[in-house]
Amino acid sequence: MENYKRTHSCGELRLIDANKRVILNGWVHRIRDHGGIHFINLRDRYGITQVVVNPGSPESLLETVRSLKPEYCIAVKGKVLKRPRNMVNHDMPTGEIEVEAREIVILSQCAPLPFVIDDKTDARDEARIKYRYLDLRSFSMQRKIRLRHRAAFAVREFLEGEEFYEIETPTLIKSTPEGARDFLVPARLFPGKFFALPQSPQLFKQILMVGGLDRYFQLARCYRDEDARGDRQLEFTQIDIEMSFVDREDVLSLTEGLYAHLFKKVLGAELSLPFPRLSFAQAMDRFGTDKPDGRFALELGDFSPWAGEGEFGVFQEALAGGGTVKYLAVPEGENFTRKGIAELEETAKTYGAGGLAWMRVVKTPEGRGALEGGIAKFFAPRQEAIISALGLKEGTLLLFSAGPWKTACQSLGAVRLKLGRDLGLIDKNRFHFLWVVDFPLFEYSEENQGWKPAHHMFSMPQKRFLPTLEENPGEVLGDLYDLVLNGYELGSGSIRIHDPELQKRIFRIIGLSDEEAEKRFGFLLKAFAFGAPPHGGIAAGFDRTVMLMAGEESIREVIPFPKNTQGASPMEESPAEVDPRQLEELGLQIRGKTPGQERQT
Repeated sequence: MENYKRTHSCGELRLIDANKRVILNGWVHRIRDHGGIHFINLRDRYGITQVVVNPGSPESLLETVRSLKPEYCIAVKGKVLKRPRNMVNHDMPTGEIEVEAREIVILSQCAPLPFVIDDKTDARDEARIKYRYLDLRSFSMQRKIRLRHRAAFAVREFLEGEEFYEIETPTLIKSTPEGARDFLVPARLFPGKFFALPQSPQLFKQILMVGGLDRYFQLARCYRDEDARGDRQLEFTQIDIEMSFVDREDVLSLTEGLYAHLFKKVLGAELSLPFPRLSFAQAMDRFGTDKPDGRFALELGDFSPWAGEGEFGVFQEALAGGGTVKYLAVPEGENFTRKGIAELEETAKTYGAGGLAWMRVVKTPEGRGALEGGIAKFFAPRQEAIISALGLKEGTLLLFSAGPWKTACQSLGAVRLKLGRDLGLIDKNRFHFLWVVDFPLFEYSEENQGWKPAHHMFSMPQKRFLPTLEENPGEVLGDLYDLVLNGYELGSGSIRIHDPELQKRIFRIIGLSDEEAEKRFGFLLKAFAFGAPPHGGIAAGFDRTVMLMAGEESIREVIPFPKNTQGASPMEESPAEVDPRQLEELGLQIRGKTPGQERQT
């Protein structure tokens, strides 16, 4: 390699470099034979340079060129030439020059490719993950990895300017489940005992505040044994932040400044500050979700006042059972067929709705508005009043979901999102941030017949609920906040509990006895007994942030080595069985496996 080390990258040369002697290293992106003149597009991380081999070149060079195939790794020695005016490629930064090859050396050959490496590929995701080292060569992936790097740098740059310390926390810790399953790690030196991989650095960052570090952050690796999906992986990275002597406004203001800096620095995008805010109740009422996509204006409404006046039994039953009737008014809904409405109904049913009622606004021959189709006959006596009160126009399609408040909101919210996508209502070039605040601190678990934390068990209740926490946990609001971007939850945070007695009260409400709490979280409670400062923070999904910045819909697109949808990595074939001797050293025995898998001995 000594005599063939590159002098320039493949994206570097310009017209000012004409007549220079250069050495390029890279991969054969394309090779073309135009009547004996060979053109090679040579690619590296920085770009593409066209290499030309003329027919009068030495036979040894021509033989080498004829043996080249895509993705051969080569070195080229040659001279930079100005391209003829009619041969300039204005779509390439290097398009005004080419390198006339004097010598080409094959550094390594390439086996037959499983898919073509290009900016866009029709390769299946499974193949791209299995051959990730090939997928990473594409300019599309190179851009996204560069974006990820620049985003990480911008985060550190901003927080350094705000006097935060970047501090690493342990990745082998005590198992303290926070909602998902822990990944357990056998401890060879302590037979029968296990470490766990952290679901988040939650407890350690709080302990850092007890330790007087005041402002902490970390691009933290987190591990949760849960089902993978487009915006979730078994292992992921979050922007983890904690601050002492702050309230909610301090955390929200800092986070807004961080994201404004990040988007300006990396994308050149100006964010409007402060971000709008919705309470949890408002978000559910208006959008049917606690992570609303605010890029389009279609909102849910309350039809309950009218539902009780009609004769539609489903609505009346919902109201009698303490539920509600939500509606969605879809402009220009006259084009929806019964089949289209049935598809929307299936979406609503996925979120627990029993069905999706509908009716349409039409104009009578007399020029008045009327309701038609679906359940319209049940509201005929009040149709003009309904049309007037709801401000409905001709052609509007009304969709309804009835039942318990949360179910009615969520099911119609899912319909809203489908309509936003299907009708092209979403501006995909817009970044719409908002905060959702005032979440319930607890939610009831039918499975366990008891209360569980809605976020996590270390969040501070709002002050007005402190005297009566135990009386009705379902009404308690927490000092909680979520950051939402384009319908995705980017981050979640809270002001934390720093009083050990209050923390014990929370534990008791969710069914943890004092003994169990001491066993699982005694080190945290003990730390709180030594003058813990008031503190709060937030954890924002770094992978999800980069995904949205890149305009993608899956975090696998911005993670260098992601798992597939089953949570496995086909590239190195993990998870995998291990040598029985390793299990013996750890004192472990595999008792059985799921059907279809071989038994390990």
